[in-house]
Amino acid sequence: MIPDSPRIAANRAAILTIILVSYVMIVLDTSVVLTGLPKIQAELGFTAAGLSWVQSAYTLTFGGFLLVGARAGDILGRRRMFVLGLGIFTLASLAIGVAQSPGFLIASRAIQGVGAAILAPSTLAILQTNFPQGPERTRAVAYYGASAGIGASVGLVLGGILADWTSWRVGFFVNLPIGIGMILATYRYISETERRPGRFDIVGGVTSTLGMTALVYGLVRSAESGWSDAMTLSSLGAGIAFLVAFVLNEGRVSQPIMPLRLFANRERIGAYVARVLFLGAMIGFFFFTTQFLQGVAGFDALQTGAAFLPMTVTNFVLAMMVPRLTQRFGNSRLLACGLAVTAVGMVWLSRVSMDPSYFLDIALPMVLVGFGQGITLSPLTVAGVKDVASADAGAASGIVNVAHQFGNSLGLAVLVAVAGVGAGSLGGRQLLAYRAETALEGSSVMLVLALLAVLLLIVRPTRNPRTSTLPEETFALPAVAPEATSR
Repeated sequence: MIPDSPRIAANRAAILTIILVSYVMIVLDTSVVLTGLPKIQAELGFTAAGLSWVQSAYTLTFGGFLLVGARAGDILGRRRMFVLGLGIFTLASLAIGVAQSPGFLIASRAIQGVGAAILAPSTLAILQTNFPQGPERTRAVAYYGASAGIGASVGLVLGGILADWTSWRVGFFVNLPIGIGMILATYRYISETERRPGRFDIVGGVTSTLGMTALVYGLVRSAESGWSDAMTLSSLGAGIAFLVAFVLNEGRVSQPIMPLRLFANRERIGAYVARVLFLGAMIGFFFFTTQFLQGVAGFDALQTGAAFLPMTVTNFVLAMMVPRLTQRFGNSRLLACGLAVTAVGMVWLSRVSMDPSYFLDIALPMVLVGFGQGITLSPLTVAGVKDVASADAGAASGIVNVAHQFGNSLGLAVLVAVAGVGAGSLGGRQLLAYRAETALEGSSVMLVLALLAVLLLIVRPTRNPRTSTLPEETFALPAVAPEATSR
């Protein structure tokens, strides 16, 4: 093969930089907000249950419009959608930074999620278009996955620094110059991709998003208003009805955003179910542990960000070792091991007391959680696109990411509802400690259920686990940290 000229190599380096910086923006905003949640709550007057919408509003629209965003890139051009996604994400970040009320912030986070849903699938598509198949593309995709781990680690610490030394708003303001710079660089270095004829499945995108939103709203509302509340029951009923309509629509349209034939394989079903449960457990871990560290253990925002380093560093190191571990142990065995280790760490962490020892009660179980997470997400992605025809590779990757975002939003809503059960007349530090302990116990249950799904649907049917690999052309979008920090 003839080596690339210096000009071509430099241009590809610029393209990879644009892609990685844009993707890290998504990762940073997901993690920066976590360490700032207590200050956001105090400054804008969020309720304990309503605070979860700062995260859920983003993940719902991200997951709900992800398939539509990927389809739009095929039809309208990847560069065009990349720039559109960057623009929406950047302007929404500015709006979040100036928010003066809970409603305005949540609406801006939802719009930011739409921008991420347009931007995220275009980043990987542009990478695959500009890097030839082989070692060069493999290396580029490895950098792409590694950027998630780096972004998560930096984001948690950076969020703590900004919230403690300046303001949580600064973490969103910095996206403005970065976003503008990346848009200008995109027009200079990235060419438009070929458009493909097709139609949008608007009904599918709308019904799936409305269904998930209504379902999550009903679960979050139950934490404050109870299960007998009329609005709670109406929201849950509407959510189920919209999701049923979504499934019926996908079965009859000629170009669905979620082909139902992809659910014919039991291993893929196991991967989707396990991913929803795993991500639900992990977002609960981040959400409630952050509040525990600041509200119960007395950490400031900077100390809280640093407290997650045992988890994020371990996560990143193990994620880089996954390709070699997969070759040695097989994809399904590695997946089961990762879930088991994560569950052990989560159970340990759920035993934390009101006066914890950081090293014994927090740091050590976080190492186990980071170890398990680092070796879980990549095998989950492999299982999620197993035996998919090349024509369905994009749709299968999209479903993996929808399961990822749905797990985040639905899992957090469930844990918010569970955390309030039995709290009674508790208040102050006792209430925060009780909510964190109860939610982490719920996360532990989710991880055990995910492990059972993997054992019954993935490990058991796999005859030769060492042969399970992911073809280069079907790489799914790496999971967004901190909910996930690996490919």
